[in-house]
Amino acid sequence: MNDMVAEAERWGIEPGYHDVFGHWHAVPEDTIKRLLLSLRRDGASPVQTEAEPAFADHDRAFQGDGRRVWGLAVQLYALRSARNWGHGDFGDLKRLIETTAPLGAAAIGLNPLHALFPEDAERASPYGPNSRLFLNVLYIDVQAIPEFGGLTAAEQAEAARLRGLDLIDYGAVARLKLAALARAYAGFRAGATAKRLSDFDAFREEQGEALLRFCCFEVLRRQLSPRPWPEWPAPWRTPDKAALSDFYESHYACGFVAFCQWIADRQLAACKETARQLGMPVGLYVDLAVGIDRHGADAWSDQDTVLSDASAGAPPDEFNPAGQDWGLAPFHPSHISSNDFASLRRLLRATMRHAGAVRIDHVLGLKRMFLMPVGAGAKNGAYVRYPFEAMLRVIADESRKARCVVIGEDLGTVPDGFRDTMMRWGLWTYRVLLFERRHDGEFAAPQTYPEQALATFNTHDLPTFRGWITGHDLRTKNEIGVDPGETAEARTWWQGALRRLLGEFGGGRSSEDFAAVAAVLGATPSKLAMVGLDDVVDALDQPNIPGTVAEHPNWRRKLPVSLEELASHAELAAVAEAFAQAGRKT
Repeated sequence: MNDMVAEAERWGIEPGYHDVFGHWHAVPEDTIKRLLLSLRRDGASPVQTEAEPAFADHDRAFQGDGRRVWGLAVQLYALRSARNWGHGDFGDLKRLIETTAPLGAAAIGLNPLHALFPEDAERASPYGPNSRLFLNVLYIDVQAIPEFGGLTAAEQAEAARLRGLDLIDYGAVARLKLAALARAYAGFRAGATAKRLSDFDAFREEQGEALLRFCCFEVLRRQLSPRPWPEWPAPWRTPDKAALSDFYESHYACGFVAFCQWIADRQLAACKETARQLGMPVGLYVDLAVGIDRHGADAWSDQDTVLSDASAGAPPDEFNPAGQDWGLAPFHPSHISSNDFASLRRLLRATMRHAGAVRIDHVLGLKRMFLMPVGAGAKNGAYVRYPFEAMLRVIADESRKARCVVIGEDLGTVPDGFRDTMMRWGLWTYRVLLFERRHDGEFAAPQTYPEQALATFNTHDLPTFRGWITGHDLRTKNEIGVDPGETAEARTWWQGALRRLLGEFGGGRSSEDFAAVAAVLGATPSKLAMVGLDDVVDALDQPNIPGTVAEHPNWRRKLPVSLEELASHAELAAVAEAFAQAGRKT
């Protein structure tokens, strides 16, 4: 056992951990054995965490223009509008930018836009991507494609039905959109202008082998379903570029996949340009998921760098007492450094391509990731170390090249010195008001927040303002058998503490109005304050309840207010006014 522990240490596997309650958990022997088998594969060498790069102030990440600004965060799929097909799209995003920029918003925050599995309604989480290098085609505004000829009467009726639903029917949306996109592609092939054809060719050339692999994977995935790629026949488990090039040229569907990615990329670029023209200093603020589906395109395309037989997650915490198994494959801690972190750089460039700011989900994973053998569960996990500062150097480098601010979502069990190191490299910390609590039982005053930070009330995994202040989230979790991690009595105390905070720093607004929360966030020194559109429009249910699948309609609930109604929405105007009074003007 001692020899195994010593070997585990060389590979960066920690023997145990303290959870947020201070309890020590020793890692089970079987977990160490199985993680060692995963890490040692393919001739890997133990991760080198000692030889970190020398820090220099000019290697720091891009810091923006110095202004204190605010933005509006939205689950893009959840937008209602009079013209979408039951799922928010890039046309809606453009209109949201046009609505909020005149109010002083500097940024629109978005859920991960990564490519998913569009035909699989059960894999709708934006945090369980098929590929982080490419985009979710359900966000395409099909009617904006020049070669699209329009919907049939039956399709128009279906689009109207989908718009009227309160929960997104992903399967039906995918069927409608993919059929319409297929017709648009046929029209493009038959009669696109020379300019359009040239732009498509330029996109394919620019995206290179990564796009080739993604297109081929998507076609193979459908052909060989339901088998996952590790069970595909040779040579498709590990194909070379030549075989893939031949496959692409001989399969019409590969060109269709590339066409959809081109359309999605150009529509997102148009949203970025609209934000720039309207003077939004940040523009799009996008989220980077922490890992990938181990049976998806990225895991297949980059098999050397991805640890596909381990799952990332989190140990027990206040809101998730049983811990979490996210079911996501992480980077291999040793192979990630290959070719000057080529895979990481490619990922960062894809994410920052149209963004003025990026949030790295679970940034703690840059230093150590809580991993468990596939199927073992969160109670059988261990922390595994990564080359922390070397990865920060790469992130800072790509941030400067793209002129893109980087925010690290540093919530959870934070190692000693982590935040200081992260912020030294120029990554901003992520401060959630619900977690900013003092030892005396009060919420922290706004002036205690750091400057190099994003300040917000909650996250997509936490209750909305209305849900929290009414205790709706506690009742919901109890009803579906999920431990809320908090008693009703404790919530009553903290509700009083929040009302006291809002009474002191809310600018005289009622503690029942979310604009008072905006005033508190606006009063912080933090460079960027973000508010969720869910909170602005008084939504009751949170987008996601961690640890649930069928028990709760995660990632499916639409906003109660339409995009057209936002322009005259009183609470949105009140939120904008609160930020203006706090001096957050673009």
